[in-house]
Amino acid sequence: MSWLFVLLQQLKQFVVPLLVLVFLGRGDRNQLWSLLAVGGFVVVALWRYLTFRYRITADSVVIDSGLLQRSRRQVPFSRIHNVAIHQSLLHRLFDVAEVRLESAGGDKPEAQMRVLQLSDAIALEALVRRRGAAAPAAPAPAATAASAGQTEDLAEGRVLLALSPAEVLRLGLVSNRGMIVVGGAAVGLSQLNPRLPDDVSDRWSQGLQAYFGSHHFSYGEYALAIVAALLGFAVLLRVFSVALALLQYWGFRLEEHGRRLTVERGLLTRLRTSAPRRRIQSWTLRESVLHRWFGRRTLEIDSAVAADSNQRRGLRELAPIATPDACDALVRHLLPGTTWPPANWQPLHARAWWRLSLPGSVVALLLSAALCWRAGPWGLAALLLLPWVVFVARQHAHRAGYAIDERLVGARTGWWSRRWRFAELDKLQALELRQSPLDRSLGMATLWLDTAGAASGPLRLRYLPLAQAQALRARLGREIARRPLRW
Repeated sequence: MSWLFVLLQQLKQFVVPLLVLVFLGRGDRNQLWSLLAVGGFVVVALWRYLTFRYRITADSVVIDSGLLQRSRRQVPFSRIHNVAIHQSLLHRLFDVAEVRLESAGGDKPEAQMRVLQLSDAIALEALVRRRGAAAPAAPAPAATAASAGQTEDLAEGRVLLALSPAEVLRLGLVSNRGMIVVGGAAVGLSQLNPRLPDDVSDRWSQGLQAYFGSHHFSYGEYALAIVAALLGFAVLLRVFSVALALLQYWGFRLEEHGRRLTVERGLLTRLRTSAPRRRIQSWTLRESVLHRWFGRRTLEIDSAVAADSNQRRGLRELAPIATPDACDALVRHLLPGTTWPPANWQPLHARAWWRLSLPGSVVALLLSAALCWRAGPWGLAALLLLPWVVFVARQHAHRAGYAIDERLVGARTGWWSRRWRFAELDKLQALELRQSPLDRSLGMATLWLDTAGAASGPLRLRYLPLAQAQALRARLGREIARRPLRW
């Protein structure tokens, strides 16, 4: 049934126009002519099924594919950084899975096998796990032998983190995924009827005007109604966020299989992704205000794998939600011999608060000038924002800092929402010292540290004294030069 999955993948672009025409009677009926291509897609899907083959050699996966132009792609096990196994509802119905073999860099996976038996997919993942560390001395076992060793490989796995339903609910409450549902619904409705959002907003505004006009509410009652509406919208967003978290993270399990980490999650669509520990390039701990209310944090990683903008299925979140102690223990377990959290955080430049408060102060001054031009002296009230801007900048500067030892370099930032970012010295690839004209006048600089596959951007040590930043650059430069780069 592989051809069926390929056909459905190609027909996705026709689903929405067809449903609109059939059930709503709207749209351009000339779009039905495009459905004549369905027959051609069936032929193409069958042809791809008949011409796609893969085989396992001693040290690689070899894939033959192509319609008119045939190609043979060989992917060595040692170059496979991530194995992603994806199961939609249809996949689960047929007990099959889609497998993606990803390497460092690139915009697409090295190999993509849309439909494999689930047992074969897990066996292939186990084979990559066993033979990915070094070149084999003997030929790899056949696919059936790999399947036979599947149970043994899975038994070696150690569960590092498993999210209970209560933890998944907390994840939905602390995250802002509800806006994704609202945005997706708005886009979908606008596709069905481009005027639908305007029609809905017009009807709501007319209905609200008629309701409030007939009841003659006071200003206090108006304010109470606005607050109630905002609270209701916030509750609705949390409900959507919880529902999306249950769909995406139900049954979340982080397992350790030797030198590889495996994450499996999902309620309807199951996703299983695996990557070597050595491919982890940087680490990020996040803690929002809601995280602190629940006593939780989020642990993420950046790894050297292909970054597919359309399907981000790589290993990204090691702990979507966990207690601070659990996150710290997970870091210490995966980075043996390191000290986390660091005992001594170094402060920023003494005038870093002034540098941080400058953008907000400029905005407050421009806003005050604009309001004075429109409303006269009342516009000076906007200057009341200046003390708040300075207070926030001081809090950020006070809590920010950096730490460096023989193994790790890290930075912490944030006040309301806090973030800790760190990386091993062996994973650093480039150093850059940056200074804006304002930084030069204040005698400070920012040190940028690049790693491979930095989806979160480079690690930045911001607003350090210039002499200190230069000394750090020289020290880290010597460390990088004498240490081999570990991918």
